[in-house]
This record gives sequence, structure tokens and C-alpha cells, in this order.
Amino acid sequence: MFTADARTLSRLEPAVRRIVIVEPNAASARLLSDIMKGLGAREVYTESDEERALELLRDVEPGVIFTERSGEALNGETLTRRVRRSSMSCRMAPVIMVTGEATAAAIKGARDAGVHEFLRKPYTTGDLFKRVENVALKSRPWVEAVGYVGPDRRRFNSGEYSGARKRRADGSTDGPVDVKDQALRILVAAMSQFDQDPAQAMRAIRQQAQTLKTVAVKTGDAKLAIAAGGLEAFMGAGAVTKGGLAQPIGAIMALVQPAPAQMARAS
Repeated sequence: MFTADARTLSRLEPAVRRIVIVEPNAASARLLSDIMKGLGAREVYTESDEERALELLRDVEPGVIFTERSGEALNGETLTRRVRRSSMSCRMAPVIMVTGEATAAAIKGARDAGVHEFLRKPYTTGDLFKRVENVALKSRPWVEAVGYVGPDRRRFNSGEYSGARKRRADGSTDGPVDVKDQALRILVAAMSQFDQDPAQAMRAIRQQAQTLKTVAVKTGDAKLAIAAGGLEAFMGAGAVTKGGLAQPIGAIMALVQPAPAQMARAS
């Protein structure tokens, strides 16, 4: 029988106090609800329909969201994307997909939609606890881009991964150089995709300006701090256009030596 120590449950409680379960199967929703109450959930809301779930999420602002992958009126990946790109207070809330569709395509789809953790049915209380512990106590960097909004995908279900790293930067993904490089690439992508989704592009650019300013302060890069501050000020000055963004973003790119190939192409 699974048991969790009182100290860990106490640490989980703030995150799981209020949860939303989007699950078409009533029995599955009831089982998940009962287990989560045992892990400290005090307010549990359930819904089976995607549109009604969005209204529910907007109203209750949960700490954790659970969703099935599919149902008669539900697409868990679409639901997650809509939450991530919304203006809801819970847009960054951890999403755990709990589903019997555990194919490679389903797992990749969940990851690319912005899901934090993936759990296959049937599952044990211990399996569920591990996912909840990951999202509540092991925070992951947030990526605010245009093509993707959500937690760092390189740490998807990281608690179960023990294989070799696939990317050169995986050994130091939290370092200032890696963060700076990612922010610069997102800026370029946001400009190139600006016309497709202006609202998300501006949100992404605003986030990268803040990130770059923080990195600049940490590394003592005064020029970058000034350039990033200029972009941040421009974003908060009023109406923002793609043409107007060219100068402050160009000032940042001019400091990048050597410029990545994709940045050179975008300019």
C-alpha cells in the first residue's frame, strides 16, 4: 500500500488545494478525485466537455489541472494549448495528462501542447503521486514563445528519464548562457511569426526582454541590460507594431557576436 510522509503532503498542499479534472469517464474522474483528496486536495472540480472546462478553469483558477487526452467533446491537447495561450490566471498551471492512449505520438503530442506530466492508465497511487510531486515541488523553466507555450520540454516526465542527454546544452540548461541563447532565438522566431499571432508574439517578446535584462544583470553585461531595458520600455509604452519593434530588437541582436545563422537570416 502506498503511503506518503506528512512532511511531503504538507509541501504539496498549496499546489493541490484546488484542482480541476477534465475527464469524460465518470468512474475515472471519481477515482482520481478520491486519490487527490487523500493527497491533500480540498476543492475538486470535474468536467467532461472542453468548452465547459475552459469556463470552469477561468472561474476556479486551479493549482493543478488533470485532463484526459480525448473524449466525445474533449481534446486534451487542444484544451492545454488554449489554456496556455489564454489570459486566464491559471494559464501556467501544471497540466497532467492521464490517459490510456500511451503511444509515442500521444506522449509527444502532450509534450508539444504544453503538458507538464503524462500518466498512463491504469496507474497506481504511487505513479500519480510522483507526477504530482514533480509539478508541485520540482519547478521547470517556462517557455513563452509563439510556436510553443509551456514548461521546458527537455524536462518532460524528467523524473523517469535516466538515459543519455541528447542536446549539447542539456548539461547546463539553467545557466545564463543557455537562457540567453534561448531568449534570443525566441525573439527572432516571434518577429518572423508576428503576423500569424500578434498577441502571442508580443507576449513572447515581452517575456524575452525581461529574461535578457535579468541575465544581463547577473552577468554584468551593461550593454545588453540597456538594450533589453529599451525593448521592455518600448513594449510598455503603448501601441506596439512589428515595424516599431525592429529598432529595439535590432539593438539587442547587434550585441550578439557571432550572430546565430537563423538570426542573420531573419534580419
